[in-house]
Order: sequence, then C-alpha cells, then structure tokens
Amino acid sequence: MRTFLDCIPCFVRQALDATRFVTDDVRVHERVLREVLRAASEMDLSLTPPEMGLRIHRAIRQLTGVVDPYCEVKERFNRAALALYPELKTRVRAAHDPLEAAARLAIAGNIIDFGVRSSIETAEVEALIDGALDAPLEGSVAPLRAALGEADRILFLADNAGEIVFDRLLIEELPLERVVVAVKGSPIINDATRADAEAAGLTDLVEVIDNGSDAPGTLLGVCSDAFRRRFEEADVVIAKGQANYETLSEAEQDIFFLLQAKCAVIARDLGCPVGSFVLRRHRE
Repeated sequence: MRTFLDCIPCFVRQALDATRFVTDDVRVHERVLREVLRAASEMDLSLTPPEMGLRIHRAIRQLTGVVDPYCEVKERFNRAALALYPELKTRVRAAHDPLEAAARLAIAGNIIDFGVRSSIETAEVEALIDGALDAPLEGSVAPLRAALGEADRILFLADNAGEIVFDRLLIEELPLERVVVAVKGSPIINDATRADAEAAGLTDLVEVIDNGSDAPGTLLGVCSDAFRRRFEEADVVIAKGQANYETLSEAEQDIFFLLQAKCAVIARDLGCPVGSFVLRRHRE
C-alpha cells in the first residue's frame, strides 16, 4: 500500500511520541522532528508507510542512544493481557465457534498499537475485548477455516506486544504442529519481539522465529533470507495489524489479514468504517 498525504502528520506525531518516551530534552525532540520533516519532504510516496517508519525509528535510536523506547509499555501490556487470558480462554472454549471467537479476540487486541495512538489505557483494551464477540466483522472466518484445513505450513505474523497474548488464543485453535510464529528481529515501536513471544507463552507451544528486521510490518526487502524462505514456503499466512497490511497488500502469498482499521487511510483502502474488525483474505 502506498503512502498517502494523510500519513505525514502521523509520522511526525509518532516520532515525537517515541522521543518523548525516551527523554524530556526538548533539544532532542527538535532534532528528531527536523530529521523526520526532512525525510518526509524527500519521501517517494509510492513507498509503504512502514518504510518511512523504519527511517524514523532508526533516527530516533541514533539520536537518543536508546534501543527500545517502548520497553516499559510492552511489558505493561503483556502483564495486563496475561491477566485477562484465563477468562478469555474460558470464553473461547464455551463459544459456539471457538475459531471465530478466538479470531475476534485477537483482532480486538490489535488496539494495542502505539504506532497509531499516542496513549492507550488498559481499561480501553478491556472494554473492547468485552464486546469483541458481538462486534460486526468485516469478512468471514469460513475461508480461513477452509484454508487452514488444507495447509501444511502456516505462518503467523505477530504484531504488537500485549496483543500477542490475545493472538495466543487464536494460535491455540490452529493445528500447532503446522504453525510457525514470526516476530520482529529487534525492537520497533511496541511491536513484539522474541521476548514478548516468550512472555506470552508461545515458545512453549509452537516454533517462534524472527524476521531479522527492525521495520514495522513485514518489509520483505529488509527481512532475513531465512525468514523470506519461510514466507515463500508457507501455504497460508495470517498477518496481524495495520503495518502488515500496509507492507503485504501487494504480495502474492495467500494471506489473511486480521486487524482493526484504526485510521481513515486504512479504512478507506479496505472499504470499511474506521474502527472495524477486519478478517480479510488477500485479493478476495
């Protein structure tokens, strides 16, 4: 998906948010902001938004010396999600369609996205989770169920920390022996890394790999050769979150995108209202 003009203010806001997580030094805020504005002025808008995000966050790390500005936020939301997990697991087991229930809860968890939001409260996440099983769904779980039944290799692309605990509910409804979960190779915004997969208990369930990248979403050109082989060999890819949609919407693989459409640009591209729960098969 290309970058739209409406994405530019979001780049600026995201850069300031990340820098303010790290330091109160206004001089550093200004240096980061000037770098982002300069980069935005030169950006090829045919590129995806995460390609700009990669440039922004590498600049922040270089200017501040902090590798993971969102470390504390990620740990907080992992703990909050794990506290909810037992009750949510009970709800999935009791559901008429456990796969759909788990998919809805995993999509609800996509609200934990500091790339889109400046702040998120745990109470807001809990409220969204409470209504997830009854929320309108843009798409259907039926094509996913059919594809899973035929797939030998299933690749699950995780998105954010905290959210990855809700993903576990869905992953547990999949044929675990055929599932590989991929996380980021190193910190970027509040995206999940291997440490978050371990915190969520996923490393005890399935094979977990990283994509070798520090970019939002899945920019295949900067991912490791090992990850790209796994991606190409997968019969079905389940991709969580907006950034994965932005980076993979032109890919040739059989991809199921699961996300909440949290901004007008994504909602317009998907043809749905802002805030929608989306389960969309690629090129459907």
